[in-house]
Amino acid sequence: MTLYIDADACPVKDEAIRVAERHRTEVKLVCDGGLRRPQSPWAQLVIVPEGADAADDWIAERIGPGDICVTADIPLADRCLKAGGAAIDHRGKPFDADNIGSVLATRNLMADLRSAGTMEGGGGKPFSARDRSDFLNGLEILFQKLKR
Repeated sequence: MTLYIDADACPVKDEAIRVAERHRTEVKLVCDGGLRRPQSPWAQLVIVPEGADAADDWIAERIGPGDICVTADIPLADRCLKAGGAAIDHRGKPFDADNIGSVLATRNLMADLRSAGTMEGGGGKPFSARDRSDFLNGLEILFQKLKR
């Protein structure tokens, strides 16, 4: 089992590492630079070449059954599921076969509306302490599920 973190903008890197350490699981923080090396012996910083999907491609090429990816990137979550892995966002919401289709469709619709000028903005609500707690709980549940 490996925990992959789409690390460039992930607000829960330290929390994810702590959960993985408890489960004695290897962690790969994947980014295109700018992060410091994690202090955990279980965690490795992987720096990929700059590019829009370089980190996503690196993760998607390696993830497999029993692995988990922490990402807010819905297309990456879809790729991870298709490779047999699991995926969870930074607010603790797991992606699975039952929800990924609708989540991906909603994401694509919103992107189309923004690009057409029909809708302004983007991004999500501010990240809160409750979101951090929900993430820790969600990741722990996912680890327990995969270990069964």
